[in-house]
Amino acid sequence: MSELVTGDAVVLGLRPARLPSRALAAAIDLAVVFFVFILISVVVGIASVTLDEAAVAAITVALFLLVLIGGPIAVETLSHGRSLGKLACGLRVVRDDGGPIRFRHALVRGAMGAVEILMTFGAVACIASLVSARGRRLGDVFAGTLVVRERVAARGSAALPPPPPWLVGRFSQLDLSAVPDELWLAVRQYLTRMHQLDPGVGGSIAGRLADELVARTGIVPPQGIPAAAFLAAVVHERQARDARRAFARVSPVVGPVAAGGSGAPAVSGAPLATAPSGSPGASAASGSPAIPVPGDGVRREAEGPGGVGGSSGGFAPPG
Repeated sequence: MSELVTGDAVVLGLRPARLPSRALAAAIDLAVVFFVFILISVVVGIASVTLDEAAVAAITVALFLLVLIGGPIAVETLSHGRSLGKLACGLRVVRDDGGPIRFRHALVRGAMGAVEILMTFGAVACIASLVSARGRRLGDVFAGTLVVRERVAARGSAALPPPPPWLVGRFSQLDLSAVPDELWLAVRQYLTRMHQLDPGVGGSIAGRLADELVARTGIVPPQGIPAAAFLAAVVHERQARDARRAFARVSPVVGPVAAGGSGAPAVSGAPLATAPSGSPGASAASGSPAIPVPGDGVRREAEGPGGVGGSSGGFAPPG
């Protein structure tokens, strides 16, 4: 596994692709490219039968550059590093920091690929991939990219820590539609790895992510709530909403039969169960005010605010 470290000191677990899988993906890509090149050359040759030899040679060179070099560059740029061969082999080209590649990365890889793959029949690329610790060819070295495996053996992912009990349902009226998926992913990665980070680094990451959530949602968290607890509560609220939508969509329940024995359902699509009165779920569903947060959130959490026991549900901010 490649231990790539981002600017936030987070280790990315990426599995670099090795020579056999990369060679198979390259062979598929070359077969497709050469087939397209031959097909276009035949069509252009028939259309340019009346041209002189110089014009035909110029058209051939242009086709070589556009199809054999420009084609892979365009495909990798538009697909963010997944050509047809890489898609078949479960590979993807990413940046050294794990992000998606752009046109300049694909351009450098394509230009170097014309030299180390097309002109040397792949000999230079094979030698460079065998020598490199992460299986990179020269195009990857110059472009700052890495080919990784997307289809790997399933492993148990770390569970998200639950928020403190007195924060459950606190953000039930929060509008989360403006929060992008990239920010949700960053928050989830932080919450699952926050105890592996240095306390100072983890605190700065939590503060930055909390500020981004505040900017996207327009809410100001109550005083005294740690940034990590605020992130856990907002993510818990989003998961609860997703679960309610999915459950209501796939599992409708038919209500009681109407009086008179007609067999017609009285209520269709009613929820399976009703939360007990006074619970956070009931407060969120009825639209009543959420559970208030104690004035001193950090101190009162250990004392069990609102009658809750001393346990905080397994959540403990790092540091």
